[in-house]
Amino acid sequence: MTSEVRLSNGHGASIHGLKLDCLSFGEVLAQSFAVLAPTTIPASNIGLIVALSGNGTWLSFLIGMVGLVFVSININQFASRSASPGSLYTYIVSGLGASAGVVCGWSLVLAYLFTGMSVLCGFANFSDILFGHLGINFSDITLLALGAGIAWYAAYKDIQLSAIAMLWLEGISIALIAILGVTIWAHKGFALDMSQFTLQGVTPGSTASALVLVIFGFSGFESATSLGGEARNPLRSIPRALMGSVLLAGFFFVFMSYVEILGFRDTGVAIATSEEPLGFLAKQAGVGFLGDLVAIGALFSFFSCVLGSINPAARVFFMMARHGLFPSSLGIAHASNRTPHVAISICSLITFFVPAAMTLFHVKLFDCMGYLGAICSFGFLTAYLLISIAAPVYLYKIGKLRARDILFSLLGVGFMTLPVLGSVGIPGSTIFPVPQAPYDAFPYLFLMYLVVTCGWFIVQRLRSPHVLQSMERGIEEINAQFASHNPQLGKPATQVVAVTIDETDS
Repeated sequence: MTSEVRLSNGHGASIHGLKLDCLSFGEVLAQSFAVLAPTTIPASNIGLIVALSGNGTWLSFLIGMVGLVFVSININQFASRSASPGSLYTYIVSGLGASAGVVCGWSLVLAYLFTGMSVLCGFANFSDILFGHLGINFSDITLLALGAGIAWYAAYKDIQLSAIAMLWLEGISIALIAILGVTIWAHKGFALDMSQFTLQGVTPGSTASALVLVIFGFSGFESATSLGGEARNPLRSIPRALMGSVLLAGFFFVFMSYVEILGFRDTGVAIATSEEPLGFLAKQAGVGFLGDLVAIGALFSFFSCVLGSINPAARVFFMMARHGLFPSSLGIAHASNRTPHVAISICSLITFFVPAAMTLFHVKLFDCMGYLGAICSFGFLTAYLLISIAAPVYLYKIGKLRARDILFSLLGVGFMTLPVLGSVGIPGSTIFPVPQAPYDAFPYLFLMYLVVTCGWFIVQRLRSPHVLQSMERGIEEINAQFASHNPQLGKPATQVVAVTIDETDS
């Protein structure tokens, strides 16, 4: 006997006006992969990580994958019991309370928006390179507007259209890069690169410093949790999507980083300064046409990530607005499209304006991509640390805490502490040196952001003391809709109607 919990308004139409029960497991997985955007790392960003970690790049990716496996286990303590459009924000409220939830919500907003900005710069940069080969030139702002505008329309129009587009774009890109990776390795005679296996020239500090950008490479895998109101059987599909995306992307990153470093060896060209590493390696292997296909695929992947970042950012805005933290217009869904159209429009505009402003100050798109990507990592790290702390607290509240859950929490916190130390640095330390400018300033800019946003929340609490109760009550009602029909999920806090269970014989 299997059971599937579906939340409805009595007609199976929507939760908070969003389209219900419309996304398959593949489409939910596509959301995680779209923000994670695994093809953008080997196609463009790998040089930024190699510059920090060198021959230990593959190890940095492996450590990042293991750490995020533990984080995903902690997220799935919530995702296997409840689901909503609020992503980790609603989970943190359930575990640590409203104040911690607000910190997480603001961190996720920054993380998703800055991810969208970073990959929008990648989209514009790759578009410029491809159009340049055809003798066509567009301004950076034109290309940024094109990417943001198309992503806005797809997100505004239909979540299923967005998911299907992301599924195909990312799937084709990954397949092309995997084929090219094997081809490059074959061109090198399937050689074993002992300098990578023995970690020649690698220090603990370089590996830890690289983890900041590695976390950026994995970041967004949890974005499928924002589809809790729109996924079919979310208590199964979302946890599977989270774990699956981390493992698949992790092994993909480890393999491609090994192959690319090996491929660049003895070529006289530095991978750390290459903006199109796979295109160069494809020509070296005599398959330049495959490099062109990969470049086109990477362009689609960058766009897919822009779209994938706007979707969860808008849904976090949407839920926080419904809890009274933002203007109520942000918590309204489109009557026919059933998407959070106001929040999507605002997120799309922000995603465009920040990198556009940076280009006006003559910052190169490639540099913008690195700066914005590093900043967004702090938002994800904050959310991952909070969810790892919240998981055992939440399990204790519902009477389901076990010793291994505490262990998973400690491991999640421990692994996420490494990139925090690597990004901030310890003055005088050789293991965790202070990063070079401007990266040394980014942690403090993020802290200033949290101080301002959380200060605004404190002002809201003073003006409207009922905000906290409204947040917690709304999330408890969602949790209760699942828990009241499945005793294994824990003890419901309230009794809520309008929940149906479809049961079929297995």
